[in-house]
Amino acid sequence: MSGFDKLIAESPFVRRARRSGRRFRLFCFPHAGAGAGYFAEWPALLPPEVELVAVQLPGREDRLTEPAFDRVDRTVRTVAVALRPYLQGSFAFFGHSGGALLAFELARLLRKRRLRPQHLFLSGQPAPGSPAPVDHIHALPDDQFRDALARLDGMSADVTANEQLMQLLMPTLRADFALWENYEYQPEPPLDSAITALGGDADERAPVASLAAWQAHTTGPCVVRTFPGGHFYLNQAAGEIAGAVGAALLGRESAQAG
Repeated sequence: MSGFDKLIAESPFVRRARRSGRRFRLFCFPHAGAGAGYFAEWPALLPPEVELVAVQLPGREDRLTEPAFDRVDRTVRTVAVALRPYLQGSFAFFGHSGGALLAFELARLLRKRRLRPQHLFLSGQPAPGSPAPVDHIHALPDDQFRDALARLDGMSADVTANEQLMQLLMPTLRADFALWENYEYQPEPPLDSAITALGGDADERAPVASLAAWQAHTTGPCVVRTFPGGHFYLNQAAGEIAGAVGAALLGRESAQAG
């Protein structure tokens, strides 16, 4: 990894891998409980014309001691203010699971401020307004909550079995799941940004059929891309996904769904 591929903290919310010749800036929003470090390998996987900004929310990694957000409206407004200095030139959003909803709601808020991402890459998340495919887990007792996390396969067994570590992580994990499981979609006119909906072909939380419904949320093109795996399919396919994102932004792919 070169010096240009490292995420550098530039503010509490921003970790950026600076690119002098960027054509696009890609903002990445992690899933529940995860931090900006989840995207640490992505800068080296993206084309040199794409600069990555990973968003660091409170309650994780180097912000672990800060309380996690508990309201969607506050989360979206705060992130919009934090990212405003970086919303220059062409930019796009990538979000996984709850991060996809954050990306979507942020795009809707920015529209009111005459700003728009050219592309939304929305991963592992049914389109708003779709029926919830699985039960909520944020209010389960600790042991059941931990089992549910393990079934999602987003955390290693070493982490979920570590009592001390889980006690540190549990408040943020519960807060994040509560935030997005209690999310209430408010209808607005569709966006005009292109949307790529991504998912695992065996993901029970975001079945492939639910991804196509993102088309209703844009007047632009909407493509569905599926990969082998469950809810955290991207853990095994980071290179392929980053390549697909870069190709879409730089106009190097066809508009075929698949």
